Amino acid sequence: MKKGFTPITRSKCTPRQHAEEALAAPPHPARGRTARRPRGTARARRRRAAAGRRPLGCTPREDNLRPGTSGTVNPAPVTHQREPSCRGGRAPGSAARRPGAGVLPSGAAGSGRPVEPGACALPTLARPGAMVAALGGWAALRLVLAAAKPGIHVPRVGPAAAFGTSVTSARVAVNGVHLHYQRTGEGEHAVLLLPGMLGSGETDFGPQIKNLNKKLFTVVAWDPRGYGHSRPPDRDFPVDFFERDAKDAIDLMKTLKFKQVSLLGWSDGGITALIAAAKYPSYIRKMVIWGANAYVTDEDEMIYQGIRDVSKWSERTRKPLETLYGYDYFAKTCEKWVDGIKQFKLLPDGNICRHLLPLVQCPTLIVHGEKDPLVPRFHADFIHKHVRESRLHLMPEGKHNLHLRFANEFNKLAEDFLQ
Repeated sequence: MKKGFTPITRSKCTPRQHAEEALAAPPHPARGRTARRPRGTARARRRRAAAGRRPLGCTPREDNLRPGTSGTVNPAPVTHQREPSCRGGRAPGSAARRPGAGVLPSGAAGSGRPVEPGACALPTLARPGAMVAALGGWAALRLVLAAAKPGIHVPRVGPAAAFGTSVTSARVAVNGVHLHYQRTGEGEHAVLLLPGMLGSGETDFGPQIKNLNKKLFTVVAWDPRGYGHSRPPDRDFPVDFFERDAKDAIDLMKTLKFKQVSLLGWSDGGITALIAAAKYPSYIRKMVIWGANAYVTDEDEMIYQGIRDVSKWSERTRKPLETLYGYDYFAKTCEKWVDGIKQFKLLPDGNICRHLLPLVQCPTLIVHGEKDPLVPRFHADFIHKHVRESRLHLMPEGKHNLHLRFANEFNKLAEDFLQ
């Protein structure tokens, strides 16, 4: 694979906007005629059916459901004008408010607002194939029937319920300590979420635990020893604490009977993931990391010193950890972490795991937020350069917590890579 930076790409239209656009697009011409009431005799109806105008015995209401006819019994002629697609954040068609306009008002198309009395009571199925493809057959039928009754709220049509929502929480004995983890999903592909400094599954991975595809993946979020609910013991930081975390993580997944796993590692969890992938190559399927570094520089040391005093952290960042640990344990553990990470600066080249990067064999996606104030860009570039066949994806607006700030985008990126 040719190495290179993968630029960020964003869709201009959401799936909801695409569905509304399909509903609101101009219909096909009505073939030069308008809907009329059926003739009074069976013979007349048969002649009209043979001419392709109306099926035998159909009622006026059924006639209104045929493509190319308006939502009223005797509509006025319509001049259709195509509008720009999804510009300005809403689908076209909102201007069609008179009876027989032949376009479903934007207020009715999945917006949760009632159909206005003056609007067309029944939408034109101008492109029934597009509508069924966008919403599904039953969803499209329910939308049409609901719109036929003025004043009824048309619910917003969401994706099919493909995910389970149950999350189990437990502790299991691993390497002399009891490690806490959360587990959800029923997919064959096991994914382990590795949190950052002072982190836990609860504080670091809420959107991933909730929204990663439970049909494809079994998601496990663990609390490293001394963090979250994996206490006692209290957290300490010997020089090999990252290697210890990597062994704990792999042994936890083996204890849970997973034959292979993929890793999603954030910050310190990204370092742990790199070490685990290098030391247990046959056990790791794929890996996604972000906010990680393989060595410590003078610039890093200054950054770490700046976060030593937790009283200077923003309340939004500090509050969840203070609630989880209590202020004293939170503050003391942060100070110990700064001292623990600074000890790598004393090693040759500030080495944490740079010597292990060439040993990583699994497909690896490196995500980096270009506005990350804690981990400069050169760390992502270094890992990308030394991990074979890795990919680097840049998020121009991403900061250190990009998986929380841009959770939907990150989850899709991770799911697409892991599949």
